[in-house]
Amino acid sequence: MAKIDLNSDLGESFGPWKMGMDREVLAHVSSANVACGFHAGDPSVMVKTVKSARDAGVAVGAHPGYPDLVGFGRRNMACSPDEVYADCLVQIGSLLAVCRAAGVRLQHVKPHGALYNQAAKSEALAEAVAFAVKDAGEGLVLLGLANSLFEPAAAKAGIPFAAEAFADRSYQSDGSLTPRSQPGAVIHDPRLAAARVVQMATEGVVETADGKKIHFRPHSICLHGDNPEAVAMAAAVRAALEEAGVTVANLREVLSA
Repeated sequence: MAKIDLNSDLGESFGPWKMGMDREVLAHVSSANVACGFHAGDPSVMVKTVKSARDAGVAVGAHPGYPDLVGFGRRNMACSPDEVYADCLVQIGSLLAVCRAAGVRLQHVKPHGALYNQAAKSEALAEAVAFAVKDAGEGLVLLGLANSLFEPAAAKAGIPFAAEAFADRSYQSDGSLTPRSQPGAVIHDPRLAAARVVQMATEGVVETADGKKIHFRPHSICLHGDNPEAVAMAAAVRAALEEAGVTVANLREVLSA
């Protein structure tokens, strides 16, 4: 029986400002990517989110981003590979400490936003992220865009890699995500998203924005927790996968299958 991980970017509230439907989304996913304070989140939110994931039986990953609170980490920055390495290492280390205090083993690292998109196409940045993951220790998995430069970077660093696809984002023919500035970049229909995810998990294909098909076999599917439809979409995707005979499991279980 096929297995796949469902992940969501959580812990992105900041002080009195609430972002996302974390507690509700946790009921439907198997892994949580917790913001580490650079693009979103703060120490109190990090502690609360890790404990909530633990109590829900959901695996925890670090979600490092560019130091860009105002832009929510979605603005491209001209950071050097050394800066990206250091920024990621510090963010992973912070969440590691939170996880240890909560009795949770940190499972993976997934870069956020512009850092994710830039590193997916830059060998130097992808390697900076991968070696930060390696040097943080504890056998962490690098979770990154399928068919991107994250995979060879992980191999070079000698760390496990998990390929990620997106339920609520459209794709370009080169396998990259459609920029959010373009129409149709975000999918809001839970039924459409669920059908696309089932096709990814069972057939290894997804239709691009221009009607072509690209091939990949994702280990994990991202469900963004900041969409208004986040909870309905998470529930629809999980139900559709289970109906198709696909088991939802956390990343370590998927990679060991």
